[in-house]
Amino acid sequence: MAAGTSVDDLVRAVRAAGVHDERLLDAMRATPRADFVPPGCASAAYDDGPVPIQHGQVTTQPSLSARMIAALGLHGAEHVLEIGTGLGFQTALLARLAADVVTVERWPDMTEAARRSLARHRIRNVELVVGDGTRGVPERAPYDAVLVSAAFPRVPPPLVEQLRLGGRLVQPIGRGGWEEVTLFERTGTGLQRRSLLTFASFVRLHGRYGFPS
Repeated sequence: MAAGTSVDDLVRAVRAAGVHDERLLDAMRATPRADFVPPGCASAAYDDGPVPIQHGQVTTQPSLSARMIAALGLHGAEHVLEIGTGLGFQTALLARLAADVVTVERWPDMTEAARRSLARHRIRNVELVVGDGTRGVPERAPYDAVLVSAAFPRVPPPLVEQLRLGGRLVQPIGRGGWEEVTLFERTGTGLQRRSLLTFASFVRLHGRYGFPS
């Protein structure tokens, strides 16, 4: 884990982790992570590491989040579904790279904190939803890309159904603790595994099609 004191330090750590998409690196430069962590964690905001947040959750390590986003192959016109808003840092990156983002968080207080931070940075192409992320948001489907920031041994069927043909989905596959972060693509025969991005530790995905709440 690289320690840093500025946005530029964090961008250097993300680049060193193998992310070279300049649009994504520019999105990180434009999104001060210190504005998306609890006040008591501001001193660690530019470390390339997770930060503890409410309800026993943690944020995704920035370089890992960047690798997951990069795998979606966003070009700017995509309609994206994010499962696990947290405090909104990853949401902000997605919003800067896609046409719009629908993001789902199970905890209302975290959703409200993310809403305030996104508004502070005038990021308006995000729809925040409080609910069960394993159900997706069917009324806004189909999605060009789906990013899941919590672990379950398989992709919830509603998320597959809501992904358009040719769309990409990234999810940590496992039981929570040490997962295979995997890129999938929706094809005419179903969801196909395309690549293993890395191994990493994630919190569990809870909901109707995940672990019991």
